[in-house]
Amino acid sequence: MKKKIMQLAAVFLAMTMCVPTVWGARTDSADQKVRVGLASSSSHNATGELACAHLQNNTGFGAGYRFGYYDSDLNFVELARTGQSTDQIAVLKARNMYYGYDSSAGKYTYSESSLGGPAVGCYHIQIPGSYVSYSNVAADAQLYGGFVAWIDGAYQVRVGSYATKEAAQAALTDLPQGTVVGTSAYGMNVVETGTDRILFQFDMGKGGALGILPDVTGAGDVRTWFSGYKYRGGFTYQRVSGNDLTVVNVLPLEDYIRGVICYEMGNSWPLEALKAQAICARTYVLRRLNYHGSLGFDVCNSDACQVYRGVGSNRADYGPSDTSDRAASETAGQVLWYNSTLADTYYSASHGGASESAYYVWGTSMTDYPYLCGVKDPYEASVADRNSYSSWTVTYSAQQLTTRLQSYGFGTNTSLDHLELTYSDLGNVIQVKLCYANGQSNTITPRTKPRGIRALFGLNSIRFTVNGQGADSASSASSGTTGGQSTSQTGSGYPVNGSGSLSDLDGVYVISGGGTVAKAGESLYTITGSGATAALRPADSGSNNNGNNNNGSAGGKGVVSVSGGSYVFNGSGNGHQVGMSQFGANAMARQGFAYDDIVEFYFPGTHVGSCR
Repeated sequence: MKKKIMQLAAVFLAMTMCVPTVWGARTDSADQKVRVGLASSSSHNATGELACAHLQNNTGFGAGYRFGYYDSDLNFVELARTGQSTDQIAVLKARNMYYGYDSSAGKYTYSESSLGGPAVGCYHIQIPGSYVSYSNVAADAQLYGGFVAWIDGAYQVRVGSYATKEAAQAALTDLPQGTVVGTSAYGMNVVETGTDRILFQFDMGKGGALGILPDVTGAGDVRTWFSGYKYRGGFTYQRVSGNDLTVVNVLPLEDYIRGVICYEMGNSWPLEALKAQAICARTYVLRRLNYHGSLGFDVCNSDACQVYRGVGSNRADYGPSDTSDRAASETAGQVLWYNSTLADTYYSASHGGASESAYYVWGTSMTDYPYLCGVKDPYEASVADRNSYSSWTVTYSAQQLTTRLQSYGFGTNTSLDHLELTYSDLGNVIQVKLCYANGQSNTITPRTKPRGIRALFGLNSIRFTVNGQGADSASSASSGTTGGQSTSQTGSGYPVNGSGSLSDLDGVYVISGGGTVAKAGESLYTITGSGATAALRPADSGSNNNGNNNNGSAGGKGVVSVSGGSYVFNGSGNGHQVGMSQFGANAMARQGFAYDDIVEFYFPGTHVGSCR
């Protein structure tokens, strides 16, 4: 690992400050827990809210279930439990629910529509009594043939489950001391799967979340099936809107990391690349604790946050491996710092040769996030044979492209005449001007809402040429028109006297005010006539000055104008192009770089450090 001695003081400072406020009350990474949304109303979860959520013990990895809730520090508070023999349960919203085969879902489950099987009704008979312990309430529940309920912070004994209030009142003849009750719009029932047997009822009103911690045996490694995948840790269930269930996996941070890196990268990728992914994944989630707090979780489980599939499915080739688990354990507690603040560690599959400034991609302030600059990537090309995104082509006829643009509301009642592509210093397209036959135009950037450049043209990345015209074409010609393409360009190298430039600083010396002469280093500054100073940067150095235009206008190598009967987009890379390239990390690891060198390369000015 490189640069460790120089970083020691910075790491020590970071450790003393340790964690930004987003960590809340949970500051030790060894004890940190993460809440991952598995099913919710958020568009970031592929699985929406559920009327019924099934759990099943993974045989050999724990048995039985504990019911309760998680406190503000995510410590589990137990209220009730099953025996070891109960291995399948279902959490239902407290409505009339019916079990059977649901052909639309392709499985046996519970539904609000009759499926021909057992019914779990929403009316019950409450037995009077006050209870201070689970053992007492459980004894009375068994005596009356009922179940334990936790309602508004107190135990109750309830009996039966009736579809109508009238049916429940009729049953009072056998239990005259009881009262007919239901739940609020936020109530939930836990039942033994396939039956109408209620094991536990939970209703803490709006904001109340039922917690379930699988296993009553004290197993060391607990795993539980939910929706086709096995997960470590526990779960919460909440009727956020008073309708269906939001399902959340609650687990230790390091177990979460083990369930991310093998899906974000291949589980057999080089160890140092997987370690770099672990650093990024760990730092990313710690920056986003409570990011989806209104839905009851920190991060989602899709690539809108980070792909998370727990311990995997029954596929031997999909899920954590010894190598990916080793990458997590050997970097445990390590994160990426910028000065004393956790860095925003974005990453995508492939950059195709260069990442890009977050300013151009998202409008991010480069003053606040200087490490999210673009960097030229000389490494990724070496794994092109392993990378399906290393080269791609998208082709439209002029009419097809006009039709596509019109379908998104651009160029209505006219046709596309030509495109004007603006390239950044790093060779990525940062602006496209759509020029129409009627003389009008629209300007699109990567951050245009609701569709930026990639979505509008159906492309994998913003690193592409059109009809063979690209960044090299723009930078190889001066302003004017050449061969049917109009170009403009900025200079390259270090500017000298406003008109000339130096390609690098090798052999350059500076003279101080006192007359001493010294070889020029990297930290040079320019002084304007008004006395303002600024760091001297190469004109084509996207790793330092991208996105610093005060007026927010696009700049870079130049503009290329493209027209014709067809538009052929030839590109490389896949993703938003900010931060770390995963295939670039793969390449660097194969070339002998350590994980800290990898992440520090893609996030200039940062350093890997511990928060223990």
